[in-house]
Amino acid sequence: LASVLPRELGTELQITSGPSLSAPKDLLPYLTNASHGSFLFIDEIHRMPAAVEEFIYPAMEDFRVDITLGEGLNARTVNMKLQKFTVIGATTRSGMLTAPLRDRFVRREHLDFYEDLELVEIVRRNARKLRTPITDDAAYEIARRSRGTPRKANNLLRWARDFATSKADGNI
Repeated sequence: LASVLPRELGTELQITSGPSLSAPKDLLPYLTNASHGSFLFIDEIHRMPAAVEEFIYPAMEDFRVDITLGEGLNARTVNMKLQKFTVIGATTRSGMLTAPLRDRFVRREHLDFYEDLELVEIVRRNARKLRTPITDDAAYEIARRSRGTPRKANNLLRWARDFATSKADGNI
C-alpha cells in the first residue's frame, strides 16, 4: 500500500522498519539519500527507540537534521538541510505510538483487518506462488487463525507448507 503513492507520482520510495533503526545513525542514510518529493516508509514505526524518534522530528517538520560531531568540549552540532520528502509510517499498534510522533503526521488512516474470506483468497494466491497444493478447508483454517493480517496468514501458510513437505505428501 505504501508503494502506491510513489509509483503514481513517479518518485522514489525507501523502505525500513522501526526495529532496524536502533540509533539515529541508522536513520541518517535514509534521510540524507531522500530525493525531493520522495517517500520514506517505516514499517512497525511504533518500535523506533525514543532517540530515533527525536532525531526524525526536525526532519519531518523542517527538513533538516542536527548532527553532533566530536565529543565533550570539542563537540559541535552541524545543521544539515534535507530534500523535502514524505514519511509514511505503518503500525498494527497505534496505541504504542508516542503522542509527539503521532501528532507530526498530518494524515492518519486506520485500515480495518481483513475478513476471513478475503484472507482465504490471499492464502490461495500465495499457495499458488509457492507451488503448494492447498484444500479450501486448509486455506480457510489458515485464514481464520491469522487475526485479520495477511502477514500472519503468509507465515502460517509457509509453516504449513514446510510441515506438509517434511511430514506428509506436500499437500496442505
